[in-house]
Order: sequence, then structure tokens, then C-alpha cells
Amino acid sequence: MTDESLKEYTMEEVAKHTSEKDCWLIIGNMNNGGSKVYDITSYLDDHPGGAEVMLDVSGQDADEFFEDIGHSNDAREELKKYLIGTLKVDEATLARKMELANAKKAGGGSGQMMVLLIAILALIVGYYKTQM
Repeated sequence: MTDESLKEYTMEEVAKHTSEKDCWLIIGNMNNGGSKVYDITSYLDDHPGGAEVMLDVSGQDADEFFEDIGHSNDAREELKKYLIGTLKVDEATLARKMELANAKKAGGGSGQMMVLLIAILALIVGYYKTQM
């Protein structure tokens, strides 16, 4: 099934599916093909982390949660089985998402730079203390 043949759902439609008997979520972002809608109801009992973690993010955009966990390629392949559509976004929301995606890309190394600066500062302070 190609993205063009998938049904588009609004955030409001997805938000109605938040129970064990009817569980949808959104995964995807501007960097990996866009937001997609998944009906994971039949997968809840099989999820290695348990149904509860998926129910906690049901009916909403779970992309950041999904990515932060660091799911395997096998998990990503399994997810494809539950794809039912794409998230319909208006131009303003799309522009905001693109801005956030670009900001994340641009600011990706700032955390590492901060760690490096702190380590250098600690070395300088340590050297200074040993010279006194």
C-alpha cells in the first residue's frame, strides 16, 4: 500500500481511539516519511513492553516516545503491519513540524559540546587546585 492510497485521518479522529478494544496512535515525522496512523489494537497483548505503555500514548502522536525507546528494525517492520493511514495536517501545522525537525537537526551536537566544555572546565579546575 502506497502513501497515496492510504486514508487521511485528522488528529481529532485519532484521538477517539484510546481503549484496549480500539487503540490507534501516530508514529512518524518529517525526517522519516511523515506522520502515519496505526491501529495497534490487535498487537497490544503481544507488545514486549506491555499493553499499558501503548495505551498511555494511544490516540495521540507517539513518535517521540517511539523514537526515544530506540526500537529495533524488527519492531519497525512489525509496526508496518498495523498501518491504516496518514495524519492529515494543515499548512500551519506542517510548517511548524518542519521548523521543529530542522531545529532538532541543527541543534543535534549542542549537548555533546556542553559535555566537552564541562570536561575541559573540570580539568582546568583540577589542574589549578593541584598547583596551589
